[in-house]
Amino acid sequence: MDNSIEMYDKKMCRVFLKRVEVPAIKLSDFYLGAKVTIFSRVMLVCEYGDVATQMKQVVERESTFAMIKPDSYQNMGKIIDAIQAEGFQINKMKMSKFTKETAEKFYAEHVGRDFFPNLQEFMASDVCIGMELIADNAISKWRKFIGPTNTAVAKAEAPNSIRGLFGTDGTKNAVHGSDSPTSAAREIDFWFGGDPSTRPMQTTAVMNNCSLCIIKPHIIKNGQAGQVIDMILQGGFEISACEMFSMSRPMIEEFYGVYKGVLPEYLPLIEHISNGPTIMLEIRQEDAVAAFREFVGPYDPEIAKHLRSNTMRAKFGQDRVKNAVHCTDLPEDGGLECQYFFDIL
Repeated sequence: MDNSIEMYDKKMCRVFLKRVEVPAIKLSDFYLGAKVTIFSRVMLVCEYGDVATQMKQVVERESTFAMIKPDSYQNMGKIIDAIQAEGFQINKMKMSKFTKETAEKFYAEHVGRDFFPNLQEFMASDVCIGMELIADNAISKWRKFIGPTNTAVAKAEAPNSIRGLFGTDGTKNAVHGSDSPTSAAREIDFWFGGDPSTRPMQTTAVMNNCSLCIIKPHIIKNGQAGQVIDMILQGGFEISACEMFSMSRPMIEEFYGVYKGVLPEYLPLIEHISNGPTIMLEIRQEDAVAAFREFVGPYDPEIAKHLRSNTMRAKFGQDRVKNAVHCTDLPEDGGLECQYFFDIL
């Protein structure tokens, strides 16, 4: 594997892109349903190129549905960090909240059992984070990683599992995981399938008294997204909405249009944001925009490291383009920036 890519247009029977090295792309990035950004163009992987590739990928690469339950809201960053450290790729992610009706549909196989009313009430009590995870043998790997359903058993038999570390009891056991390929497909579709405006699980964004935070592609690629989220929560901020999103170049240029001709790094910034997924967060606190800007720190990470070493950009930023996160500049723009993204997600 030499990190090179060639693209062939089957309809036109011609080479669309001559073989060229793309260092940011890995073989593991390619699987059905994946969005791969190549030279600022988002490509959807929708079919295998040949039977040999299909046989190899079907055997090895698998999707599963994972969910962080309401009791682990404060630990979501730590859990996401553990997920990436374990080698899972997060393909989709969204914060949402069950109603009693959607909880009944999602847990339809448990309706009528003695424990279901308690489960239903708990799951509708606060927000959850749903994720599609990709890995070799993802379903069994995730089930093993999260540990036994009963937290007491998990703490005794698998103390380093997710439930062993973060669970409370049999219901408040931190996370959920699909138990079969059929369940995984159904649960992923329940959270992420269909028209965004009509799917059961909607965004939790309120789009007022808030600031937008965009976790940039290099943070996700480096496996640091969970650490960034945990730092935000430990800083006393509320994350009221969250979703992973791949932006098209025209959308990025429109969003960052106010910086064109003002920011020297405008073109490299557009290039960077368009070359990988981002995670959108709606941040809330009193005077959210000013407070979060203070927390994030100076735009230039080198300045942040010298003057504000405890800030997010000092800790996670690399340069003025890869400076960890975007945050809203002006108080009046907080709701507008959140609306720009969460209204279409």
